Amino acid sequence: MTKTLKNLCCLMNPFLEYRCFSCSPSTPSSPLPWISPLQYLNRTSPKPDPPPTEVATTTVVEPRKKSKFISHASAINLIKRETDPQCALEIFNSVAKQKGFSHNNATYATILHKLAQSKKFQAVDAVLHQMTYETCKFHEGLFINLMKQFSKFSLHERVVEMFDAILPIVREKPSLKAISTCLNLLVESNQVDLTRKFLLNSKKSLNLEPNTCIFNILVKHHCKNGDIDSAFEVVEEMKKSPVSCPNLITYSTLISGLCGSGRLKEAIELFEGMVSKDQILPDALTYNVLINGFCHGGKVDRALKIMEFMKKNGCNPNVFNYSALMNGFCNDGRLKEAKEVFDEMKSLGLKLDAVGYTTLINFFCRAGRVDEAMDLLKDMRENKCRADTVTFNVILGGLCREGRFEEALGMLERLPYEGFYLNKASYRIVLNSLCREGELQKATQLVGLMLGRGFLPHFATSNELLIHLCEAGRVGDAVMALLGLLELGFKPELDSWALLVELVCRERRLLPAFELLDDLVIQEM
Repeated sequence: MTKTLKNLCCLMNPFLEYRCFSCSPSTPSSPLPWISPLQYLNRTSPKPDPPPTEVATTTVVEPRKKSKFISHASAINLIKRETDPQCALEIFNSVAKQKGFSHNNATYATILHKLAQSKKFQAVDAVLHQMTYETCKFHEGLFINLMKQFSKFSLHERVVEMFDAILPIVREKPSLKAISTCLNLLVESNQVDLTRKFLLNSKKSLNLEPNTCIFNILVKHHCKNGDIDSAFEVVEEMKKSPVSCPNLITYSTLISGLCGSGRLKEAIELFEGMVSKDQILPDALTYNVLINGFCHGGKVDRALKIMEFMKKNGCNPNVFNYSALMNGFCNDGRLKEAKEVFDEMKSLGLKLDAVGYTTLINFFCRAGRVDEAMDLLKDMRENKCRADTVTFNVILGGLCREGRFEEALGMLERLPYEGFYLNKASYRIVLNSLCREGELQKATQLVGLMLGRGFLPHFATSNELLIHLCEAGRVGDAVMALLGLLELGFKPELDSWALLVELVCRERRLLPAFELLDDLVIQEM
């Protein structure tokens, strides 16, 4: 039981013990004789001493303290702060035992969120069953939250179950918000069959009249599945409906679908029709869909013109627009233009994130322009954009391809002390390059560094290094490397063992040869 639960029990349970004080003068634990307070009431007429009889021991009892009542707000606070879901459930059950306390929608919503978040789905079902016997008013927001939780854990059938539970427990028909939430979660998870079944049931049992939000979800559903023609059919139905009409989200989704299908001409025609006919002004997101689409289609110059059109029409490009255009130039091998886009973005005070920096660094490294990539890494630090493992691995690969092994090894040695995390791929990138280029001394040193930090080289690379060391006559280095690898569970190929034992024997080092054979037997056992 956690400290929170113990505190709760102390607040709720009355005192079980009473503090007792002895009034007998003969009590051995009392250091001073007992003096009755009555002798101070009348000092003028002192009474004679009582006869020497045995004084009965009396007990002074403190009055029973009332336990503190836990309100709904306090109960919610206690449940939220409790990290153990089982203890949170015990708090939930304990407060219900108070006289005059009944759980409400807020306390149920809090415990259900805690249990669902902790994957205690059996307990969730038990609490939901208990809710069917409650008389308090529940709200569908509780079930909308549960839908999102179940969807997060890929329990898509349970998403629909939570939707279906709204009517019997809330005792009201689900709102359009609940319908659109459930529908969107199924579409986002690409649950085609469940989506279709849910729509049919909603039309039949709820007399569903879709609003703009629901129509947009259906458009997205068809676009995600590559069925653009069906998406346009939904839009036609949307226009006929008295309660909905296409909006910017509708057109942006359709444009994205067309671009994803390579239908760029239709995408730009739809964009122009949206502006001229429907008088809907595009935002940065809509422009980004077009810029991305044309860049992926290999038409970067057209994407640049869209960006210029965007600026002329009063819509300022954001970091995502610039990143999309920059990536387009990089993929087209036009690093000069990509760098110009980057510089323009910086001049406007827009800051690129780690992903954008890494993308640009990668293209510079691939083009053999490692110094410029290193300048970008320095720029990241100056702009307080923290590089991640992927960024450093890209730089390490670029340095190795240029044969700049000393710099790569220096980074491997230095970065962990500067607070940056490197993974096993970081070390393997450099080790593989060293082995490939025959830099055996540096490779051996790197293996020592890796083993000291708990990283095991790749199996094939380790065998290759042992063979190269043996062929170069560096038997001592091979033996030391092998012993270190064995400690981390590495099992070399039999050819590597045979070659190493043979070389040891040639140098008349029989004792080490026998020790290696012993290790071979132990490993095989």
